[in-house]
Amino acid sequence: MTEYLLLFRNASAENGYIATSQDMADDMPKWQLWIGNIARQGKLVHTAPICYDASIVDESGIIAEQPHKEANSVLVSGFLICKADSLEEVQEWSKTCPILKYPNSSVEIRSLIPFPIN
Repeated sequence: MTEYLLLFRNASAENGYIATSQDMADDMPKWQLWIGNIARQGKLVHTAPICYDASIVDESGIIAEQPHKEANSVLVSGFLICKADSLEEVQEWSKTCPILKYPNSSVEIRSLIPFPIN
């Protein structure tokens, strides 16, 4: 089985996520069901929402005390690591991800490459 990283992207407000606390509370049962389906198959490795606050560091030091946003104010808001038999399996799960109800949201799927253990 291959491990995959799912990055959840969503539009943001000026200084925080666009989703309100009430939106998040309303969405929690949908997320629990969606993630629970992956977990029941024994394919969930780890998942978590990501705090809005961030620091960006490059070779010259800290360059920003805020998260990286794309031109349309979209940013990474959470992640999930799972294992699956194929990319197509993960794509099918992703099509029903609760994040997709928000404008400009998406799920990016990337396969993980294990480090050599030598």
